[in-house]
Amino acid sequence: MSVHIPINNIIPFSLVDGPGSRCSIFVQGCNIHCAYCHNPETQRLCVGCGACVRACPAGALRMVCGAVEWDQGACVKCDTCIHVCPNHSSPRILYLDAEQVFERVKSYMPFIRGVTCSGGECMLYPEFLSELFGLCRGVGLGCLIDSNGTVDFAEHQDLLALSDGVMLDLKCWDDSWFVSLTGTDGKTVRKNLAFLAEQDKLAELRVIVTVDRNDPEAAVRGAAGVLGERVASTRLRLMRFRHFGVRGEMEGAPSPTDERMDAMEELARSLGFGTVVVS
Repeated sequence: MSVHIPINNIIPFSLVDGPGSRCSIFVQGCNIHCAYCHNPETQRLCVGCGACVRACPAGALRMVCGAVEWDQGACVKCDTCIHVCPNHSSPRILYLDAEQVFERVKSYMPFIRGVTCSGGECMLYPEFLSELFGLCRGVGLGCLIDSNGTVDFAEHQDLLALSDGVMLDLKCWDDSWFVSLTGTDGKTVRKNLAFLAEQDKLAELRVIVTVDRNDPEAAVRGAAGVLGERVASTRLRLMRFRHFGVRGEMEGAPSPTDERMDAMEELARSLGFGTVVVS
């Protein structure tokens, strides 16, 4: 029986979630809570508190048997619901199985090169991913995973075999920074970095650069040490922190300067990274 999972959003055409034009699928739910999360409304499932129902200006939400029900036709997508939610959640989700998502993906062909699953944390739903990727590969679409790296990929090698690779977030290097920023340590992320590289499944390594909230220089150096000779074939994306969409303690935090980003790029190239993208 197919597994129905909470889907936050399906973007038909994206140019920033992997190579070429892709359909990006965002699941609802995450196992960590990053202080700089740019889509915090995907972190948790709705608990039915009703705050969004009372605030919705379009009357698109109502309580039904203790749960929030969303009327897509009435919704004006003003985002009031996610702004007032005290739980970092969204009532605008659909529970879909892999075949239902695939039917939507198929409707965007032949204008896409593949699909990218993100979140939230899509690796919380490996059975769904395996089924969806099998369907997509059957029609010639590529499949990428965008992950925070806190789920052990060594336990999901069948899924990896169906994917073209993983875009892995390396948020910090030292565990003290990891705990401060995300609420958990980075042991599994570092393990996944080595494993994915060995399996030739590291499609892209992503490091976000903040002002005094993580250790990006240490992350780049540490990753280069783990990758060894594979560093030359690794694509590294250095991402400048921006406060857009962020809620909580970092919603007013500054972005790093151009000079800092230039220095990060120079460091990465000096360590041998073959492709360095600054965004």
